Amino acid sequence: MKMTWKGLLPLLIFSAMGIFLAIGLTKDPSKLPSQLINEPFPEFSLPDLFDPETQIDQTYLKGQVTLVNVFGSWCVACDLEHPTLRRLAAANEITMLGIDWRDTMEKGRLWLERGGNPYDRVAFDADSILAISLGVTGAPESFLVDHTGQIRFKYVGPISDKIWRKEIKPIVLALEQEMEATP
Repeated sequence: MKMTWKGLLPLLIFSAMGIFLAIGLTKDPSKLPSQLINEPFPEFSLPDLFDPETQIDQTYLKGQVTLVNVFGSWCVACDLEHPTLRRLAAANEITMLGIDWRDTMEKGRLWLERGGNPYDRVAFDADSILAISLGVTGAPESFLVDHTGQIRFKYVGPISDKIWRKEIKPIVLALEQEMEATP
């Protein structure tokens, strides 16, 4: 039986698709690019999780280096990350703003009461108002914001002690040096 190009075409298409899939699977999702790097943190005004009459907005981010962490009580990966965030808070390593996303106030409060609240403030984003502006695709996602309110780094996935030490803390230290050097 003689093989023709028409007979090989499905095999070639299938092979090409397999190669593209294999390349895509080698990409680290925590390294997803963000169009917001070196851009101002989006304007927002959300209720404080523990005091809904009080609004938290982007002005909270000015004057310090802040880790903005998007989480939810429903998020299994957030449970994995939480001990690291508690250690950072206990060591006073960085100011943290939590964004309780796609949750209820009751569940968010209860989750933080049970697991400990590492955040300096917690904004409540049940309707994804801020999450959409940030391009959040899942939780946890974290953003480093410099003292001027610019997003300088994004991390997708749970932050472990190792990731903090090797990837995030060096950036925090550099941003703090920039802040000190600014008159």
